Amino acid sequence: MQQKAKVHRLLPNGRAELVVQRQSACSGDCGSCGGCGAVQQSLLLTAKNAIGAAEGDLVYVETATGLVLKAAALVYLLPLILFLVGYFVAISLGGWAYAVGIAGFLLGLLPATLFDRALRKRPPNYVIVGFVN
Repeated sequence: MQQKAKVHRLLPNGRAELVVQRQSACSGDCGSCGGCGAVQQSLLLTAKNAIGAAEGDLVYVETATGLVLKAAALVYLLPLILFLVGYFVAISLGGWAYAVGIAGFLLGLLPATLFDRALRKRPPNYVIVGFVN
């Protein structure tokens, strides 16, 4: 996955600290629709400076797409699937469908929480791959 970032400062060992503007699902163009009112967040991350970027440069930073897809599946799909499984199993057994569905949903959040903790201990590898024109 590639995204734009600004080089905040240079670090030793050919690394750089970057500021990335986190984008919303609607691409951050809130002025055109005014629907969500989402607050833009800035992330500070460290990346390998493979192209020799300098402070203040706008660059593209890349990380493994598989990691992003795995996180999305854990956060969005697993809780939904476990909610539906719990709900329909409870209906077929005769009751408490919503309670069992919600319990399944909450159980589905546990792997996402553990994955988040693992990422905090060992962050993904980011690499600066190009300059923004």
